[in-house]
Amino acid sequence: MSTPPRPGMESLTLVLLRRLAEQPILPDDEQDRVQEAHLAFLDRLRKEGVMGAAGPFRDHADETLRGLCVYRTGIEEARRHASDDPAVQAGLLEAEPITWWFRTGEIHLA
Repeated sequence: MSTPPRPGMESLTLVLLRRLAEQPILPDDEQDRVQEAHLAFLDRLRKEGVMGAAGPFRDHADETLRGLCVYRTGIEEARRHASDDPAVQAGLLEAEPITWWFRTGEIHLA
């Protein structure tokens, strides 16, 4: 894990999910299956305590930017988990992990 920019800070790993420009063409039923597997994957990580929150974006100009996952792990572990996401494995989404620092106690995840 990286070093805090200053004392009194903690971090979470954010994973931006982006739609790839070059996507495989999948039949509707296969896209539905991948989406259901993606949601089940996120639910499993929530139950395991690995993920604090996840959800889609709306009302923005960049249509490639699809959603955000907030991991309670360091960046390397989050990268490994994100690569196991069925939507990432199917080539529909790309995962972009970043470390986010904030003042200790400012963010509380259920």
